[in-house]
Amino acid sequence: MSKKTVLTILEKKHIGEKITMLTCYDYVTAKLISSQDIDALLVGDTLGNVKLGYENTLSVTVDNMIYHTKSVKRGNAGALLITDMPFMSYEITVEDAVRNAARIVKEGGAEAVKVEGGIEILDKVKAISDAKVPVVGHLGLTPQAINKFGGFKVQGRTEEAGEKLIADAEALEKAGIFAVVLEAIPGQLAKEVTERLKIPTIGIGSGRYCDGQVLVIDDMLGMFTDFTPKFVKKYADVGNTIKTAVKNYIDEVKEGQFPREENTYK
Repeated sequence: MSKKTVLTILEKKHIGEKITMLTCYDYVTAKLISSQDIDALLVGDTLGNVKLGYENTLSVTVDNMIYHTKSVKRGNAGALLITDMPFMSYEITVEDAVRNAARIVKEGGAEAVKVEGGIEILDKVKAISDAKVPVVGHLGLTPQAINKFGGFKVQGRTEEAGEKLIADAEALEKAGIFAVVLEAIPGQLAKEVTERLKIPTIGIGSGRYCDGQVLVIDDMLGMFTDFTPKFVKKYADVGNTIKTAVKNYIDEVKEGQFPREENTYK
């Protein structure tokens, strides 16, 4: 498998080949996912929900992101490694944005960072990009703005909101991002954004017209059941498989069926 880079992702848009991305938070999962030649692994701040048990992503820290990025890096067999910049690690000042992006790359081993927001963060995006750290944008339902949105709600449904999202996407492209995640927006709006931009769009709950797709690994494997967005397709039921395996283990230990001779040293 060839190593995927920023240029790989850009070239896929040019030749019309779909881009594949999944979230990932640990060494073992990184080995499994990247063995299938996936294009990109995203160490998402969704780890706040699916790994740390928080109600949302707002409590996640830069140190959390670095810790999990290092783990994924060790198991990654060639996917482009992208890491989310968590809430308030880039919004306040340009200096904070560049410093924290640099930490995620230098200490964590990320090859790119992802930030949420549009025109209001252009100076931070440009500064990070100018510091030689590739940047992915994120528009639509941006989970770090959940309190502003009043919950996890579809975005871009009005003409005004759609026009703003398009303007944000075009401005981010000019500021230096090499791709943009479009989350929970109408499919036709995602199609228009995709056609307008020279850089790839990665959809999550935004229809089939994006240049690629991303899902949270714990959602698509049926492991995280606190809530399941409409746009998730479950490709496996690993959660129930684990429950069954654990129950069988408990039963066998209690009944004296495990360990057996083949599990015991001579």
